[in-house]
Amino acid sequence: MELYIHIPFCVRKCRYCDFLSFASDACVREKYVDQLIREIESIPEEDAGQCPENAAPRLNLTGRTVETIFIGGGTPSLLPPSAIERILAAVRQVFRVEPDAEITMEANPGTLTPDSAAGYRNAGVNRLSLGLQSASEEELRLLGRIHTREQFLQSFRAARDAGFDNINVDLMSALPGQSEESWQETLRFVCDLEPEHISAYSLIVEEGTPLYEEYGEMCADLEKYGDYASMPKRLQTKYEGCKCLPDEETDRNMYHHTKTTLAKLGYERYEISNYARPGYACRHNIGYWTGVEYLGLGLGASSLVGGKRFQVTADLNRYLVFTKEELAAGAQYEKIHELSHQERMEEFMFLGLRLTGGVRTAEFERRFGVAMEAVYGEVIERLLKEGLLEAAVQTDSHIRLTEYGLDVSTYALAEFLQ
Repeated sequence: MELYIHIPFCVRKCRYCDFLSFASDACVREKYVDQLIREIESIPEEDAGQCPENAAPRLNLTGRTVETIFIGGGTPSLLPPSAIERILAAVRQVFRVEPDAEITMEANPGTLTPDSAAGYRNAGVNRLSLGLQSASEEELRLLGRIHTREQFLQSFRAARDAGFDNINVDLMSALPGQSEESWQETLRFVCDLEPEHISAYSLIVEEGTPLYEEYGEMCADLEKYGDYASMPKRLQTKYEGCKCLPDEETDRNMYHHTKTTLAKLGYERYEISNYARPGYACRHNIGYWTGVEYLGLGLGASSLVGGKRFQVTADLNRYLVFTKEELAAGAQYEKIHELSHQERMEEFMFLGLRLTGGVRTAEFERRFGVAMEAVYGEVIERLLKEGLLEAAVQTDSHIRLTEYGLDVSTYALAEFLQ
Protein backbone atom coordinates (compact mmCIF):
# COMPACT_ATOMS: atom_id res chain seq x y z
CA MET A 1 0.00 0.00 0.00
CA GLU A 2 0.93 3.67 -0.27
CA LEU A 3 0.58 6.72 1.98
CA TYR A 4 -0.20 10.29 0.99
CA ILE A 5 0.34 13.00 3.62
CA HIS A 6 -1.13 16.45 2.94
CA ILE A 7 0.48 19.67 4.17
CA PRO A 8 -1.95 22.44 3.15
CA PHE A 9 0.17 25.51 3.90
CA CYS A 10 1.70 27.97 1.43
CA VAL A 11 3.42 31.33 1.64
CA ARG A 12 0.65 32.50 -0.70
CA LYS A 13 -1.62 30.71 -3.15
CA CYS A 14 -0.51 30.68 -6.79
CA ARG A 15 -2.91 32.26 -9.28
CA TYR A 16 -3.60 28.95 -11.08
CA CYS A 17 -3.91 26.69 -8.04
CA ASP A 18 -7.19 24.99 -7.07
CA PHE A 19 -5.65 22.55 -4.57
CA LEU A 20 -6.49 22.67 -0.87
CA SER A 21 -3.86 25.14 0.31
CA PHE A 22 -3.69 28.47 2.11
CA ALA A 23 -1.39 30.82 4.05
CA SER A 24 -0.93 30.29 7.79
CA ASP A 25 1.21 31.29 10.75
CA ALA A 26 3.72 29.13 12.60
CA CYS A 27 1.29 28.49 15.46
CA VAL A 28 -1.36 26.98 13.17
CA ARG A 29 1.25 24.85 11.42
CA GLU A 30 2.48 23.48 14.75
CA LYS A 31 -1.08 22.60 15.84
CA TYR A 32 -1.65 20.91 12.49
CA VAL A 33 1.46 18.74 12.78
CA ASP A 34 0.41 17.67 16.27
CA GLN A 35 -3.06 16.69 15.01
CA LEU A 36 -1.64 14.94 11.94
CA ILE A 37 0.53 12.80 14.22
CA ARG A 38 -2.50 12.14 16.41
CA GLU A 39 -4.39 10.96 13.30
CA ILE A 40 -1.54 8.62 12.35
CA GLU A 41 -1.29 7.19 15.86
CA SER A 42 -5.07 6.60 16.00
CA ILE A 43 -5.04 4.03 13.16
CA PRO A 44 -6.00 0.65 14.67
CA GLU A 45 -3.50 -2.17 14.39
CA GLU A 46 -6.14 -4.79 13.61
CA ASP A 47 -9.24 -4.94 11.45
CA ALA A 48 -12.21 -3.59 13.38
CA GLY A 49 -14.57 -5.94 11.55
CA GLN A 50 -17.41 -5.33 9.13
CA CYS A 51 -18.25 -1.65 8.61
CA PRO A 52 -21.57 -0.13 7.54
CA GLU A 53 -21.84 0.65 3.83
CA ASN A 54 -21.59 4.43 4.39
CA ALA A 55 -18.65 4.20 6.79
CA ALA A 56 -14.97 4.45 5.97
CA PRO A 57 -13.29 1.04 6.27
CA ARG A 58 -10.99 0.41 9.18
CA LEU A 59 -7.61 -0.50 7.76
CA ASN A 60 -6.26 -3.91 8.62
CA LEU A 61 -2.47 -3.50 8.81
CA THR A 62 -1.79 -7.20 9.28
CA GLY A 63 0.73 -8.26 6.65
CA ARG A 64 0.56 -4.87 4.90
CA THR A 65 3.71 -2.90 4.06
CA VAL A 66 4.09 0.69 2.90
CA GLU A 67 6.10 0.91 -0.31
CA THR A 68 5.84 4.64 -0.98
CA ILE A 69 5.11 7.81 1.00
CA PHE A 70 4.29 11.11 -0.71
CA ILE A 71 4.26 14.34 1.33
CA GLY A 72 2.41 16.88 -0.80
CA GLY A 73 0.66 20.18 -0.53
CA GLY A 74 0.58 23.07 -0.38
CA THR A 75 4.21 23.60 0.40
CA PRO A 76 5.55 20.90 2.76
CA SER A 77 8.93 22.66 2.80
CA LEU A 78 7.31 25.40 4.90
CA LEU A 79 7.57 22.94 7.79
CA PRO A 80 10.93 22.67 9.57
CA PRO A 81 12.84 19.39 9.17
CA SER A 82 12.04 18.54 12.80
CA ALA A 83 8.32 18.45 11.94
CA ILE A 84 8.87 16.15 8.94
CA GLU A 85 11.05 13.94 11.14
CA ARG A 86 8.25 13.69 13.75
CA ILE A 87 5.66 12.84 11.08
CA LEU A 88 7.79 10.10 9.51
CA ALA A 89 8.70 8.71 12.93
CA ALA A 90 4.98 8.39 13.75
CA VAL A 91 4.39 6.65 10.41
CA ARG A 92 7.16 4.13 11.13
CA GLN A 93 5.70 3.39 14.56
CA VAL A 94 2.28 2.51 13.11
CA PHE A 95 3.10 1.13 9.65
CA ARG A 96 5.63 -1.39 8.44
CA VAL A 97 7.60 0.73 6.00
CA GLU A 98 9.75 -1.09 3.44
CA PRO A 99 13.51 -0.46 3.93
CA ASP A 100 13.75 0.81 0.33
CA ALA A 101 10.47 2.75 0.39
CA GLU A 102 10.29 5.76 -1.91
CA ILE A 103 9.66 8.80 0.31
CA THR A 104 8.90 11.92 -1.73
CA MET A 105 8.42 15.46 -0.46
CA GLU A 106 7.29 18.45 -2.50
CA ALA A 107 9.31 21.63 -2.03
CA ASN A 108 8.97 25.09 -3.50
CA PRO A 109 12.00 27.21 -4.41
CA GLY A 110 12.23 30.10 -2.01
CA THR A 111 11.43 27.85 0.97
CA LEU A 112 14.34 25.39 0.65
CA THR A 113 17.74 26.22 2.15
CA PRO A 114 20.96 24.18 2.39
CA ASP A 115 20.22 23.50 6.08
CA SER A 116 16.58 22.50 5.57
CA ALA A 117 17.43 20.30 2.57
CA ALA A 118 19.98 18.44 4.69
CA GLY A 119 17.42 18.20 7.50
CA TYR A 120 14.77 16.65 5.26
CA ARG A 121 17.30 14.16 3.92
CA ASN A 122 18.30 13.18 7.46
CA ALA A 123 14.62 12.83 8.39
CA GLY A 124 14.28 10.06 5.79
CA VAL A 125 13.05 11.86 2.66
CA ASN A 126 14.87 10.32 -0.32
CA ARG A 127 13.09 11.95 -3.26
CA LEU A 128 12.45 15.67 -3.69
CA SER A 129 9.95 17.27 -6.08
CA LEU A 130 10.75 20.91 -6.90
CA GLY A 131 8.09 23.15 -8.44
CA LEU A 132 9.79 25.37 -11.00
CA GLN A 133 6.93 25.65 -13.57
CA SER A 134 8.85 28.13 -15.77
CA ALA A 135 12.36 29.56 -16.16
CA SER A 136 10.91 32.89 -17.35
CA GLU A 137 10.72 35.59 -14.68
CA GLU A 138 7.71 37.16 -16.40
CA GLU A 139 5.84 33.85 -16.55
CA LEU A 140 6.64 33.15 -12.89
CA ARG A 141 5.16 36.54 -11.91
CA LEU A 142 2.04 35.88 -13.98
CA LEU A 143 1.55 32.51 -12.24
CA GLY A 144 1.97 34.13 -8.81
CA ARG A 145 4.99 32.00 -7.90
CA ILE A 146 6.98 33.19 -4.88
CA HIS A 147 10.41 32.43 -6.36
CA THR A 148 12.74 33.56 -9.11
CA ARG A 149 14.74 31.50 -11.58
CA GLU A 150 17.86 32.08 -9.49
CA GLN A 151 16.13 30.94 -6.29
CA PHE A 152 15.17 27.71 -8.03
CA LEU A 153 18.82 27.19 -8.99
CA GLN A 154 19.88 27.75 -5.39
CA SER A 155 17.25 25.27 -4.14
CA PHE A 156 18.25 22.64 -6.71
CA ARG A 157 21.92 22.94 -5.77
CA ALA A 158 21.05 22.81 -2.07
CA ALA A 159 19.17 19.55 -2.67
CA ARG A 160 22.10 18.04 -4.57
CA ASP A 161 24.56 19.14 -1.88
CA ALA A 162 22.31 17.56 0.76
CA GLY A 163 22.64 14.20 -0.98
CA PHE A 164 19.39 14.00 -2.97
CA ASP A 165 20.08 11.83 -5.99
CA ASN A 166 16.43 11.53 -7.03
CA ILE A 167 14.93 14.92 -7.90
CA ASN A 168 11.82 15.75 -9.91
CA VAL A 169 11.18 19.15 -11.48
CA ASP A 170 7.61 20.26 -12.26
CA LEU A 171 7.09 22.33 -15.42
CA MET A 172 4.03 23.97 -16.94
CA SER A 173 3.43 24.88 -20.58
CA ALA A 174 0.67 26.73 -22.49
CA LEU A 175 0.90 29.72 -20.15
CA PRO A 176 -0.59 33.12 -21.08
CA GLY A 177 1.86 34.96 -23.31
CA GLN A 178 4.19 31.97 -23.53
CA SER A 179 5.89 31.35 -26.87
CA GLU A 180 7.40 28.16 -28.23
CA GLU A 181 10.85 29.74 -27.83
CA SER A 182 10.18 30.54 -24.16
CA TRP A 183 9.08 26.95 -23.49
CA GLN A 184 12.16 25.60 -25.24
CA GLU A 185 14.35 27.82 -23.07
CA THR A 186 12.68 26.44 -19.92
CA LEU A 187 13.34 22.89 -21.11
CA ARG A 188 17.01 23.69 -21.89
CA PHE A 189 17.45 25.34 -18.51
CA VAL A 190 16.10 22.31 -16.63
CA CYS A 191 17.80 19.66 -18.76
CA ASP A 192 21.19 21.31 -18.19
CA LEU A 193 20.72 20.51 -14.48
CA GLU A 194 20.13 16.81 -15.25
CA PRO A 195 17.31 16.00 -12.79
CA GLU A 196 16.29 12.36 -12.63
CA HIS A 197 12.62 13.09 -13.35
CA ILE A 198 10.61 15.79 -15.14
CA SER A 199 6.84 16.30 -14.96
CA ALA A 200 5.60 18.53 -17.80
CA TYR A 201 1.95 19.58 -17.75
CA SER A 202 -0.14 21.95 -19.85
CA LEU A 203 -1.85 24.68 -17.85
CA ILE A 204 -5.51 24.04 -17.10
CA VAL A 205 -7.30 27.26 -16.14
CA GLU A 206 -9.42 25.98 -13.25
CA GLU A 207 -12.68 27.63 -12.25
CA GLY A 208 -12.47 29.59 -9.01
CA THR A 209 -8.84 30.66 -9.46
CA PRO A 210 -7.62 34.22 -10.20
CA LEU A 211 -6.40 33.03 -13.61
CA TYR A 212 -9.90 31.80 -14.42
CA GLU A 213 -11.38 35.21 -13.63
CA GLU A 214 -8.90 36.72 -16.07
CA TYR A 215 -8.78 34.03 -18.77
CA GLY A 216 -11.83 31.79 -18.33
CA GLU A 217 -13.90 33.55 -21.00
CA MET A 218 -10.92 33.58 -23.35
CA CYS A 219 -10.44 29.83 -22.83
CA ALA A 220 -14.06 29.18 -23.76
CA ASP A 221 -13.77 31.28 -26.93
CA LEU A 222 -10.50 29.59 -27.90
CA GLU A 223 -12.08 26.16 -27.49
CA LYS A 224 -15.03 27.26 -29.61
CA TYR A 225 -13.07 28.83 -32.48
CA GLY A 226 -9.73 26.96 -32.30
CA ASP A 227 -7.46 30.01 -32.62
CA TYR A 228 -7.57 33.81 -32.49
CA ALA A 229 -7.56 34.26 -36.26
CA SER A 230 -10.83 32.31 -36.52
CA MET A 231 -12.62 34.43 -33.93
CA PRO A 232 -15.09 37.13 -34.96
CA LYS A 233 -13.57 40.61 -35.22
CA ARG A 234 -15.35 41.78 -32.07
CA LEU A 235 -13.57 39.04 -30.03
CA GLN A 236 -10.22 39.73 -31.69
CA THR A 237 -10.63 43.37 -30.67
CA LYS A 238 -11.73 42.36 -27.18
CA TYR A 239 -8.57 40.32 -26.55
CA GLU A 240 -6.20 42.67 -28.35
CA GLY A 241 -3.30 43.59 -26.05
CA CYS A 242 -3.98 40.70 -23.65
CA LYS A 243 -1.32 38.15 -22.82
CA CYS A 244 -3.13 35.59 -24.91
CA LEU A 245 -3.16 31.90 -24.15
CA PRO A 246 -1.29 29.87 -26.77
CA ASP A 247 -3.60 28.57 -29.48
CA GLU A 248 -4.12 24.86 -30.10
CA GLU A 249 -1.32 24.58 -32.67
CA THR A 250 1.25 26.33 -30.44
CA ASP A 251 0.23 24.18 -27.47
CA ARG A 252 0.61 21.04 -29.61
CA ASN A 253 4.04 22.16 -30.83
CA MET A 254 5.20 22.68 -27.21
CA TYR A 255 3.92 19.21 -26.34
CA HIS A 256 5.78 17.53 -29.22
CA HIS A 257 8.97 19.50 -28.57
CA THR A 258 8.91 18.24 -24.97
CA LYS A 259 8.69 14.60 -26.14
CA THR A 260 11.49 14.86 -28.70
CA THR A 261 13.85 16.95 -26.57
CA LEU A 262 13.61 14.73 -23.48
CA ALA A 263 13.85 11.52 -25.51
CA LYS A 264 17.12 12.69 -27.07
CA LEU A 265 18.51 13.34 -23.58
CA GLY A 266 17.67 9.87 -22.28
CA TYR A 267 14.40 10.55 -20.49
CA GLU A 268 11.85 7.78 -20.93
CA ARG A 269 8.25 8.84 -21.19
CA TYR A 270 6.42 6.40 -18.93
CA GLU A 271 3.15 8.32 -18.52
CA ILE A 272 1.30 11.01 -20.48
CA SER A 273 3.05 13.92 -18.70
CA ASN A 274 5.97 12.25 -16.91
CA TYR A 275 9.53 11.52 -18.03
CA ALA A 276 12.34 9.81 -16.13
CA ARG A 277 15.84 8.51 -16.54
CA PRO A 278 15.93 4.69 -16.45
CA GLY A 279 15.13 3.46 -12.95
CA TYR A 280 13.70 6.79 -11.71
CA ALA A 281 10.01 6.59 -12.64
CA CYS A 282 7.91 7.72 -9.66
CA ARG A 283 6.83 4.55 -7.86
CA HIS A 284 4.08 6.36 -5.93
CA ASN A 285 2.38 7.64 -9.08
CA ILE A 286 2.70 4.28 -10.83
CA GLY A 287 0.96 2.71 -7.85
CA TYR A 288 -1.88 5.21 -8.16
CA TRP A 289 -2.31 4.50 -11.89
CA THR A 290 -2.25 0.73 -11.39
CA GLY A 291 -4.77 0.56 -8.54
CA VAL A 292 -2.52 0.08 -5.51
CA GLU A 293 -4.45 0.97 -2.35
CA TYR A 294 -3.46 4.23 -0.69
CA LEU A 295 -4.35 5.96 2.55
CA GLY A 296 -4.53 9.74 2.71
CA LEU A 297 -3.57 11.47 5.95
CA GLY A 298 -4.16 15.11 6.79
CA LEU A 299 -6.61 17.79 5.74
CA GLY A 300 -8.62 16.93 2.61
CA ALA A 301 -6.49 13.86 1.80
CA SER A 302 -8.18 11.19 -0.33
CA SER A 303 -7.95 7.42 0.14
CA LEU A 304 -8.71 4.22 -1.74
CA VAL A 305 -8.97 1.38 0.78
CA GLY A 306 -11.07 -1.77 0.75
CA GLY A 307 -12.86 -0.80 -2.45
CA LYS A 308 -13.99 2.52 -0.98
CA ARG A 309 -12.99 6.07 -1.78
CA PHE A 310 -13.19 8.63 1.00
CA GLN A 311 -11.42 11.77 2.15
CA VAL A 312 -10.53 13.63 5.31
CA THR A 313 -12.60 16.76 5.98
CA ALA A 314 -11.30 19.93 4.28
CA ASP A 315 -12.43 22.08 7.24
CA LEU A 316 -9.27 22.97 9.18
CA ASN A 317 -11.08 24.11 12.34
CA ARG A 318 -13.07 20.89 12.44
CA TYR A 319 -10.01 18.74 11.74
CA LEU A 320 -7.95 20.28 14.54
CA VAL A 321 -10.44 19.44 17.33
CA PHE A 322 -11.01 15.73 16.66
CA THR A 323 -10.03 13.60 19.63
CA LYS A 324 -7.88 10.51 19.18
CA GLU A 325 -10.95 8.37 19.85
CA GLU A 326 -12.93 10.19 17.15
CA LEU A 327 -10.07 9.83 14.69
CA ALA A 328 -9.82 6.11 15.45
CA ALA A 329 -13.56 5.81 14.70
CA GLY A 330 -13.13 7.57 11.35
CA ALA A 331 -15.04 10.75 12.30
CA GLN A 332 -12.72 12.79 10.05
CA TYR A 333 -13.83 10.97 6.90
CA GLU A 334 -16.47 12.18 4.46
CA LYS A 335 -17.54 11.70 0.80
CA ILE A 336 -17.41 7.94 1.34
CA HIS A 337 -18.18 5.99 -1.81
CA GLU A 338 -18.00 2.25 -2.38
CA LEU A 339 -16.83 1.58 -5.93
CA SER A 340 -19.06 -0.65 -8.00
CA HIS A 341 -17.64 -3.52 -10.05
CA GLN A 342 -18.11 -1.39 -13.18
CA GLU A 343 -16.36 1.64 -11.67
CA ARG A 344 -13.37 -0.47 -10.66
CA MET A 345 -13.08 -1.84 -14.22
CA GLU A 346 -13.32 1.68 -15.65
CA GLU A 347 -10.59 2.96 -13.36
CA PHE A 348 -8.33 0.05 -14.24
CA MET A 349 -8.62 1.04 -17.90
CA PHE A 350 -8.55 4.84 -17.93
CA LEU A 351 -5.89 5.15 -15.23
CA GLY A 352 -3.74 2.26 -16.45
CA LEU A 353 -3.78 3.48 -20.04
CA ARG A 354 -2.14 6.73 -18.93
CA LEU A 355 1.02 4.65 -18.64
CA THR A 356 2.90 4.19 -21.90
CA GLY A 357 3.20 0.47 -21.11
CA GLY A 358 -0.58 0.19 -21.08
CA VAL A 359 -2.65 -2.48 -19.31
CA ARG A 360 -2.33 -6.26 -19.26
CA THR A 361 -5.31 -8.33 -20.33
CA ALA A 362 -4.44 -11.17 -17.91
CA GLU A 363 -4.36 -8.75 -14.96
CA PHE A 364 -7.80 -7.43 -15.89
CA GLU A 365 -9.22 -10.97 -15.89
CA ARG A 366 -7.45 -11.82 -12.63
CA ARG A 367 -8.95 -8.80 -10.87
CA PHE A 368 -12.46 -8.84 -12.27
CA GLY A 369 -13.10 -12.46 -13.25
CA VAL A 370 -14.01 -11.61 -16.83
CA ALA A 371 -12.04 -11.19 -20.04
CA MET A 372 -11.24 -7.61 -21.05
CA GLU A 373 -12.63 -8.29 -24.53
CA ALA A 374 -15.99 -9.32 -23.07
CA VAL A 375 -16.39 -5.90 -21.44
CA TYR A 376 -14.50 -3.53 -23.73
CA GLY A 377 -14.10 -5.48 -26.95
CA GLU A 378 -16.18 -3.04 -29.02
CA VAL A 379 -14.37 0.03 -27.64
CA ILE A 380 -10.94 -1.56 -28.10
CA GLU A 381 -11.74 -2.59 -31.68
CA ARG A 382 -12.91 0.92 -32.56
CA LEU A 383 -9.86 2.61 -31.03
CA LEU A 384 -7.55 0.13 -32.76
CA LYS A 385 -9.11 1.06 -36.10
CA GLU A 386 -8.78 4.78 -35.31
CA GLY A 387 -5.08 4.31 -34.57
CA LEU A 388 -5.42 5.33 -30.91
CA LEU A 389 -4.68 1.91 -29.42
CA GLU A 390 -2.26 -0.85 -30.24
CA ALA A 391 -2.14 -4.43 -29.02
CA ALA A 392 1.17 -6.11 -28.15
CA VAL A 393 1.99 -9.72 -27.42
CA GLN A 394 5.24 -10.38 -25.55
CA THR A 395 5.30 -12.52 -22.44
CA ASP A 396 1.82 -11.19 -21.75
CA SER A 397 -0.83 -9.63 -23.99
CA HIS A 398 -1.54 -5.98 -23.30
CA ILE A 399 -2.97 -2.89 -24.95
CA ARG A 400 -1.61 0.63 -24.84
CA LEU A 401 -2.22 4.03 -26.37
CA THR A 402 -0.26 4.79 -29.53
CA GLU A 403 1.71 8.04 -29.82
CA TYR A 404 -1.34 9.52 -31.52
CA GLY A 405 -3.56 8.08 -28.78
CA LEU A 406 -1.42 9.75 -26.12
CA ASP A 407 -1.75 13.03 -28.01
CA VAL A 408 -5.56 12.84 -27.79
CA SER A 409 -5.71 10.89 -24.53
CA THR A 410 -8.66 12.84 -23.10
CA TYR A 411 -10.89 11.50 -25.89
CA ALA A 412 -9.38 8.02 -25.93
CA LEU A 413 -9.62 7.43 -22.17
CA ALA A 414 -13.17 8.76 -21.96
CA GLU A 415 -14.27 5.95 -24.27
CA PHE A 416 -13.78 3.50 -21.38
CA LEU A 417 -16.33 5.28 -19.18
CA GLN A 418 -19.57 3.39 -19.61
